Amino acid sequence: MTVDGEWVSYWRSPDRPVEAMRAHFRRHAYHRHSHETYSFGITESGAQSFSCRGAAHTSTTGMVMAFNPDDPHDGRTATDPGFTYRIVHVGADLVADVLGDAAGRLAGLPLFAEPIVHDPSLAGIVWRLHAALTGGAEDGGGTLRRDELLSAAVTALVRRGATRPGPGDGGAVRGRADVTRIAGRVRALLDDAYAADLGAGDLAVVAGCSRYAVYRAFRAAYGMSPSDYQRQARLRAARRLLTRGDAPARVAARVGFADQSHLTRWFSRYYGITPGAYRDAALET
Repeated sequence: MTVDGEWVSYWRSPDRPVEAMRAHFRRHAYHRHSHETYSFGITESGAQSFSCRGAAHTSTTGMVMAFNPDDPHDGRTATDPGFTYRIVHVGADLVADVLGDAAGRLAGLPLFAEPIVHDPSLAGIVWRLHAALTGGAEDGGGTLRRDELLSAAVTALVRRGATRPGPGDGGAVRGRADVTRIAGRVRALLDDAYAADLGAGDLAVVAGCSRYAVYRAFRAAYGMSPSDYQRQARLRAARRLLTRGDAPARVAARVGFADQSHLTRWFSRYYGITPGAYRDAALET
């Protein structure tokens, strides 16, 4: 939606309490309001001012905003050109699930004492989560990638910005045998169902442990996240189909990419050549 130089893009998950928005405002001012969810935002450019918990705050480029559920706040631009920002709203129950999964036990809800967090690394995590949720070119990678980034963002935000301690390593995998067993089961699933839109929960069921333990074990065993391996498996399948002469658009659909441009972007990043050029070269040999 675009009106008089201001625009808003909004995304909502069809099956989980997660929403994401990116907007640019020059004149728009938020009336005092609150959300039922946790809200994590990052100011992308410019500066925005708001009042929250009886104090005035200004978020400039790169700063992270963290609002608790039912935190009343308003908002307006603090600069003449306006400001652009991204924000992700996550339901409290889902936050509790993520933290409990990471801790390996029930976890209480966090409380953010300050609505502004100065942390460039944390800003990057929130940015990547937003991009993945909304289908950004760099981080869009399906359900599994979104699950990983959501877990990483929530746990990092709690560890660095909440007054209650974040989850420890209660869900960590102990022992090389456990690592090998869990990672092997997950890899077998990803190899067999690389084109499917699997989520972290699907991997946990196969492995027989928590989502957090799956992630830790897989990284320890193979040096990459499950979503990175899934993408690699899809690209390897794409190579096999391309050598048979299949059209890139058809290949993209068969191996699990959103479309031909999505396949081309990642194929080029991995192999330094486009799928079409790779197919042509293979057919000439």
